[in-house]
Amino acid sequence: MRYYYYWIALFVFVVDFITKKIIATQLNLGDLISVIGNFFYITSHRNKGAAFGILQEQRLFFIVITVVILAAIIWYIQTTRKLGKVWLLTGLGLVLGGAFGNFLDRAMYGEVVDFLLFNFGSYSFPIFNVADSAICVGVALILIDALLTSKQEKQDQMRSEEDKESNPNEQQTV
Repeated sequence: MRYYYYWIALFVFVVDFITKKIIATQLNLGDLISVIGNFFYITSHRNKGAAFGILQEQRLFFIVITVVILAAIIWYIQTTRKLGKVWLLTGLGLVLGGAFGNFLDRAMYGEVVDFLLFNFGSYSFPIFNVADSAICVGVALILIDALLTSKQEKQDQMRSEEDKESNPNEQQTV
């Protein structure tokens, strides 16, 4: 499917937007709805910082940085799209959709709606949203692509060296 990475970004953005609107309109701040016992809750939380609540109250900084990142992602997608690297382009689409979803919240409201809460015994993982999830999965796919590309480049280099060793009489052109 042509331009599937932009469709992925749009899908992430729409799901993120709808889920945040449902949470913002249906729950009061701090409400908890148990989904799986004490392990998984739906809650209503606002984050004025970055991931895990760092850099609180830095709205302008985040808006500027996100615009730069969004532009860089779109540029990189356009630059690499003809290579057909599915892992990379899917990851970039996920990051693009997630980054734009959180950007819109920050630009319009000065804060991001977070609502997914997981507890692991006495440890509560920082509350997050669909956009954050898409960004994390997207980065993982980008890293997988980098590892696969690195592995392929090493294999290609080894084959090239083997070819040179098996044909010692061939002249090399400079």
